Amino acid sequence: MNNAWVVFEDEAGQSMTPPRARTWGRQGCTPVVRVRGRGSGRVSMAGMTCYKPGERSRLIYAIREYRGRKDEPKGFGWQDYRDLIVRAHTQLGGPIVLVWDNLRMHLVARLREFFDANTAWLTVFQLPTYAPDLNPQEGVWSLVKRDIGNLAAADLTQITRAVKRKLKMLQYRPEVIDGCLAGTGLFLDM
Repeated sequence: MNNAWVVFEDEAGQSMTPPRARTWGRQGCTPVVRVRGRGSGRVSMAGMTCYKPGERSRLIYAIREYRGRKDEPKGFGWQDYRDLIVRAHTQLGGPIVLVWDNLRMHLVARLREFFDANTAWLTVFQLPTYAPDLNPQEGVWSLVKRDIGNLAAADLTQITRAVKRKLKMLQYRPEVIDGCLAGTGLFLDM
């Protein structure tokens, strides 16, 4: 597909237990922050890094909180992925070459039907099994998790706010999104 956006999609999650991070402390006095992270929910994130030669790189994302309530979806369903792809198509204003992993939800029949119905503007490629080093979106998740590594959140809303703040900041830093692509060793032909 000529003149198409190359879009890498991936998903990640964060619970109340913060990722391990480094910090400064007095010599011999390692700071340790204890957190209560049991049964308090999860923040699910789906994101797309979008590249096109001659255009500013973009980051498109969706966030969902799961608080463990009855009949509340734990993560993203096929409709959520479909809606994210449609939103990317609308925002980017052109055809999309979608590259994503082999998550079970990505392989459901309804998504395949959606892909078949939209071949005029959408081409889909699956990454090889467990190939995070080929997906620049993994670099974005690494940056987000590094930012919240030292956050001892009191509740799930605080984590969601921190994640949204970091993702919003990254949307305005296309050079960082370009760096995530460079980190994979992949490049776009100009």
